[in-house]
Amino acid sequence: MLIVVDERQERSSVRAANIVADLIKRKRKSVLGLATGKSPVGAYDELIRMHREEGLDLSEITTFNLDEYVGIPREHLQSFYTQIHTNFLNQVNIKPENAHIPDGTTADFERACDDYEKAIREAGGIDLQILGIGRTGHIGFNEPTSSLASRTRLKTLSDETIEDNKKVDGDIPTVAITMGIGTILEAKHLMLLAYGSAKAEAVVKAIEGPLTSSVSASALQMHRNVTVLLDEEAAANLSHRDYYRRVVEQTAKYSPVRLGLK
Repeated sequence: MLIVVDERQERSSVRAANIVADLIKRKRKSVLGLATGKSPVGAYDELIRMHREEGLDLSEITTFNLDEYVGIPREHLQSFYTQIHTNFLNQVNIKPENAHIPDGTTADFERACDDYEKAIREAGGIDLQILGIGRTGHIGFNEPTSSLASRTRLKTLSDETIEDNKKVDGDIPTVAITMGIGTILEAKHLMLLAYGSAKAEAVVKAIEGPLTSSVSASALQMHRNVTVLLDEEAAANLSHRDYYRRVVEQTAKYSPVRLGLK
């Protein structure tokens, strides 16, 4: 696990975008896993800038979103379908038919979840999965006690997540459809983004705490290729920050691409 701490979130977002862009340049038909929420927005903004100003071509990539609320229409302003289109998909040249988002309005959730897993397999698996982390230490909507082998499925949201999601107008969604932890761990490269003091406790549990279903992000410790991008506030509780900095210094000498350095 490569832990990179930047003083400012803006620098970290550029770093994240550079990692994504390098993958796309090396593999034009990359499969990218997308996350919604505040953490990845800066990286999406930088990818949009690269597309417009530097000619970054995303026309051949395929995307899969992590999750979606159940019970609100796709056109709702707070649906993840609308958010990812507004913040990213509508501003680059990804083909609409190659952008996959779980359907929170389907009449047959079991079939929809199975079909989502099948679509990921048929695409060749996810090359790079972008992740945020929730206050309870969850990735996707894999709330505490989620199976570490779980697949795409319905998940009941915790009280903390419901409280955090009160920005949704009308009834607050209490159920979501989400990639499982087992699904996420099958991606070739995982990139976790976390910023701000509100994420500090979840970050330290995920990175330095025990492997436990009570903190689904701790499952990232089992993956062989994880990049964690943090600002100083999110990294504040980490015990081994000096060591992480030394690792970054050595990585910059021998593998600068891993750090999102152009």
